[in-house]
Amino acid sequence: MRIPVSWLVQQLELTEDYRDLSAQQVADAFVRVGMEVEEVSELGPVTGRVVVGRVAEIEELTEFKKPIRFCTVEIGEPEDPDDAEPETTQVICGATNFVEGDLVVVALPGAVLPGGFAISERKTYGRVSRGMICSARELGLGDEHAGILVLPTGEEAAPGDDAIELLGLTDSVIELSLTPDRGYCFSLRGLARELACALDVRLIDPAAIDVPVAEGESVPVTVTDPQACPRFVVRRVTGVDPTAPTPWWIRRRLMLAGIRSISLAVDITNYVMLELGQPMHAYDTGRLRGGLTIRRAEPGEKLVTLDDVERALDPDDILVCDESGPIGLAGVMGGASTEVRAESTDIVLEAAIWDPASIARAVRRHKLPSEASKRFERVVDPALPPAALERAARLLREYGEGSIHPGRTDVGNPTLPEPVVMPMDLPDRVAGIRYQRGVTVSRLQQIGCQVDIGTAEDGTPVVTAVPPSWRADLNQPADLVEEVLRLQGYETIPSVLPAAPAGSGLTAAQRRRRRVSRSLAEHGYVEVLPFPFVSGAVWDAFGLAPDDARRRTVKVLNPLEAERAELATTLLPGLLEAVSRNVSRGARDLSLFHIGQVVLPRAEQVPMPEVGVADRPSDADIATLKAALPNQPVHVAVVLTGNRQPPGWWGPGEPASWADAVQAARLVADAAGVELTVEKGDLPPWHPGRCARLSVGGFPVGHAGELHPKVVEALGLPQRTCAMELDLDLLPLVERRPVPSVSPYPPVLLDVALVVDAEVPAAELTRTLRGGGGDLLEDLSLFDVFTGEQIGEGKRSLAYSLRFRAPDRTLTVEEATAARDTAVAAAAERHGAALRG
Repeated sequence: MRIPVSWLVQQLELTEDYRDLSAQQVADAFVRVGMEVEEVSELGPVTGRVVVGRVAEIEELTEFKKPIRFCTVEIGEPEDPDDAEPETTQVICGATNFVEGDLVVVALPGAVLPGGFAISERKTYGRVSRGMICSARELGLGDEHAGILVLPTGEEAAPGDDAIELLGLTDSVIELSLTPDRGYCFSLRGLARELACALDVRLIDPAAIDVPVAEGESVPVTVTDPQACPRFVVRRVTGVDPTAPTPWWIRRRLMLAGIRSISLAVDITNYVMLELGQPMHAYDTGRLRGGLTIRRAEPGEKLVTLDDVERALDPDDILVCDESGPIGLAGVMGGASTEVRAESTDIVLEAAIWDPASIARAVRRHKLPSEASKRFERVVDPALPPAALERAARLLREYGEGSIHPGRTDVGNPTLPEPVVMPMDLPDRVAGIRYQRGVTVSRLQQIGCQVDIGTAEDGTPVVTAVPPSWRADLNQPADLVEEVLRLQGYETIPSVLPAAPAGSGLTAAQRRRRRVSRSLAEHGYVEVLPFPFVSGAVWDAFGLAPDDARRRTVKVLNPLEAERAELATTLLPGLLEAVSRNVSRGARDLSLFHIGQVVLPRAEQVPMPEVGVADRPSDADIATLKAALPNQPVHVAVVLTGNRQPPGWWGPGEPASWADAVQAARLVADAAGVELTVEKGDLPPWHPGRCARLSVGGFPVGHAGELHPKVVEALGLPQRTCAMELDLDLLPLVERRPVPSVSPYPPVLLDVALVVDAEVPAAELTRTLRGGGGDLLEDLSLFDVFTGEQIGEGKRSLAYSLRFRAPDRTLTVEEATAARDTAVAAAAERHGAALRG
């Protein structure tokens, strides 16, 4: 909502403290009462001589491809009092929307327009142009740039008058972002009321006008669906001068609010909409056929709207009809058949209240958002139509020389807000502060409530507030509390953190999750938050079998994206999409991780029960609710592509491989305090020959390795992309708070190289050596794998480094060697290993 600050200030009875109220002070006041200010923009700045001019002569220059005019413009009284000729200037102009005698705005040499546009005398098109005739956009008044700004005749302006003062170019425009529950703020009336509350000054209500009693009907009206149209009011104005221009002050306010001036009748309806918040529509009475009927559309009906588009109507659409059929799409756009035109002198003004949900659906169905529908969607004051019509009719009478028809048709009985009873001290208890006596009553009266003070049965004081007609959102005591706290200022509410009870803090699972996240980040992985919804097509790209459990997903009823309507059963789709996006933007070496929930529906899903909100659900209801929810375990996953170690002066880079994905799983296991077993695995979307199954305590918890080439190709990923995913909730919770045990005695380091069949997994050989080494074996690591003729076909050599240490003494070489020989003997017995010569 855009509105000039000067217009807002005119609706307030400002005290001495606010006589020189600035635009920034207005913005700060709005923020204090909980409204979001998008922008405060000052018009201009415009400096130098910018004056009103009268076009005295126009010479058409026809030798150019586009229209060019050489204009003589009167810009002031004669410099010499004895001279009868006024001061003039000559200007080159390409606009054609003005004629001789029109009043225009002229920027003379030396003036500077908004954007730093300096005006100077210059020669162009074979003439010397001494100034510029300005458009509204060039003056900063709006976006209209189809032609220059022509001031209406009859304005108290003469050639040579200061246009900066006349046009109000020192004004400011404030733009606010309004929430849907603040529909009344889509008007000067509503915003001025909020500003009056913020500044504690009196509001001059523009809707507080005397509405005379109707003397009969204006136009017969029939409403067939009172729910669709709770109120429909029309007023007729005759004898309107169709050539009467819109007054400049109305045009200016419309332009600054972002609305284009069209004609006097249309401009007045738009102006009243901005002023009071009541959208209106004008009909040419001569084009109406009989009375008006408000009804829902019938199948097959069509309507040509004001934009000359024929629209197929839906049975849910609300229509305004006469005897010829539909003449308007209610609350959205009028019909072309009854449009007010340049020759219209007899006008019927309509102000109605429409069902907000129906208007919202019609706007989306026909893709026709408008200023009127924006207000109807957010609820319009049902008591406002008669006052709005009276205001518009009087403006037409004043500026269009029309006559107001004595009749007025008012059909409908809209529902007004019900009284709300609230304990007097409820705002104090909610805010945790004792407000001064009378604050609650005064704040509720400020927003328009009628307030009575009484006593409840238990003797406690209560407030009975009847909300104003424009506040349909005030339905319960909590709504009244919010208004009192909002207007008193949220900053007055004390902010006190509650004391943490003893024994509280992070759970063991939360601490483990943080350790895992920190460990991966410390080893170069970057955490991302991928999209949690997936498309069913991703399972085909993964090569999953039709009966794979990961294909059984939970469907989202109202997805953000229609093609992604399933909750993910694995973290890999989102991570791989992040890889693809980053690679497309130039990244090459990626190490990403994510810790999050997946959704695993049960094989036999329990239907979700319907539980009321009047009372607390029973234990049986809660148990049924939990049984109906799908499993949502926490997984951790990583993806790698490109170089794990970058190249540099130290040597070539080290590309990421399946071993890095396995190592990421080991990092997770180490942070969780569990021992991970790595075995050969086979699970899509991993490559069957480069996939490891991850187990803890003999129970599988995840997989790691290189993705299948077909998956990489289908998803557009770099070659040799690797991934790991592990179910974090399957890992046993281990409280890792041990005191480190450090032996003061030196270790004994020994190496051993064993020749085994190539099919023997290195992980199994490692476990055998670890078990055979006994308690003295502190650590072992595989540091070399060798194949070749020297060890025979089908064989490979695995070289290990073993570290032995005793906790209570200096270990001898003989003891370490004996432990090593025991480990080698166990490997020979179980895997046929032999020492490499």
